[in-house]
Amino acid sequence: MIKRLCIIGVGLIGGSLARALRVAGACGEIVGAGRNPDHLQQAVDLGVIDRFETDIASAVQGADMVFVSVPLGSMAAVFSALKDKLAADAVLTDGGSAKASVVAAAGQAFGEVPDFFVPGHPIAGIEQSGVAAAMPDLYRERRVILTPLAHTDSRAVTRVRRMWEAAGAVVTEMDPAHHDEVLAATSHLPHVLAFALVESLARLQDKREIFEYAAGGFRDFTRIASSDPVMWRDICLANGEAILHMLERYSADLQTLADAVRQHDSDRLLEIFSTAKQARDAYVDSHTMEKT
Repeated sequence: MIKRLCIIGVGLIGGSLARALRVAGACGEIVGAGRNPDHLQQAVDLGVIDRFETDIASAVQGADMVFVSVPLGSMAAVFSALKDKLAADAVLTDGGSAKASVVAAAGQAFGEVPDFFVPGHPIAGIEQSGVAAAMPDLYRERRVILTPLAHTDSRAVTRVRRMWEAAGAVVTEMDPAHHDEVLAATSHLPHVLAFALVESLARLQDKREIFEYAAGGFRDFTRIASSDPVMWRDICLANGEAILHMLERYSADLQTLADAVRQHDSDRLLEIFSTAKQARDAYVDSHTMEKT
């Protein structure tokens, strides 16, 4: 059991973790930290946290587990504020979507990446943000990827793993660089494409009519474009190399599709669409079996 959990950044991700651990009875006191006291007071009023501090050093006093859930661009400043302020038995972890940049920020702030730091990434979320959207079942049967380094304390990894499992998650481990490559393809690229499509259509002269008659396919594909723009700006900057690689590959494939349409190549179009359908159906079927 976690005696005192400090969550730095009490929004959807951090707030949902707090709610899940509270329901599971896996945590004692939950302390929130952040810059906006009004938002933190809302978290107290909603029963997500027990109390809060706007000073990070004060917030982490006595905490045996510290979860950093801030935009990637703010990680370095938070880690710097944590240096020499954590309890001797504290474990530090995070929820950032790009791990190589977080590891680098921790190394810069602490002088070297601490052995009590367990980088992590919960693969969960909705388009809403903020603590009001936090829910206790956000992580149920969802994957959480931990990316410990070679020197990371195995006991710290175990404690973080048990925390996420108590929240209902399925925990796996991965190398930080490989994590960034995989997530660039499966999460970051789809978000970038959704943002780009909506932004492109918004610049059309008859955009009002286009959005008015948008069908379900448009809503399904672009749902994630309602995600937090600041968070996704930071992800693109932090994992730019891997995202750019996937964008270049996708652009080449898109050009192939455009050529097939231009040339009225029925066989090539059917091949592309059939391959995509088979891959998508296999993905859906495998996830359905995982949950039954």
